[in-house]
Amino acid sequence: MREEMCFDAVIVANGTFPSHPMPLAILKKAPHVVACDGAVRYVPDAEVVVGDGDSVPAEYHERLIQINEQEDNDLTKATRYCMAQGWHRIAYLSATGKREDHTLGNISLLMRYFRDFGLQPIMLTDDGFFTPAKGDHTFKAFAGQQVSIFNFGCTAIQSEGLKWDAYAYEQWWQGTLNEALTDRFCLHADGYYMVYQTWE
Repeated sequence: MREEMCFDAVIVANGTFPSHPMPLAILKKAPHVVACDGAVRYVPDAEVVVGDGDSVPAEYHERLIQINEQEDNDLTKATRYCMAQGWHRIAYLSATGKREDHTLGNISLLMRYFRDFGLQPIMLTDDGFFTPAKGDHTFKAFAGQQVSIFNFGCTAIQSEGLKWDAYAYEQWWQGTLNEALTDRFCLHADGYYMVYQTWE
């Protein structure tokens, strides 16, 4: 397993549970697994269940950390729990699929966790993974890997190792459907952005 795919904890949300071997291997290897409310059905061995408890089966209530406030969703409540334990490298599974508004909201939360909470979060799906970043960053890749870049306020973005030169996209769709040329690519930016990469 690649070094950057090792995490302090995995948070499992209540979206579509993955079937791709990479997110499943990361889940199996995780030192700590936290379930968001009803997602405990996917990971019955999770050490804790975090949320408002409205969809947690009774047999898991002894592991429930019930948080009733509604300012944050269950994904953020679980993230705050991990932060309190000192876990900073966090993988998110099952955070996409099902309702599209939840999917968009959960993906955008990655940037909040990175920028405001100081975490190193990555969201894994069956097709690839999202990584928030800032400034200059080198990404491990493979030739032909599909790459998308989503701008979160940069006024300048430059790239090395991508098929098409990156720039400070004004619309999210403009940064999609790029491609890595070798086993790595670099981005240089004056702010925050999110990168999506497909699995090999």
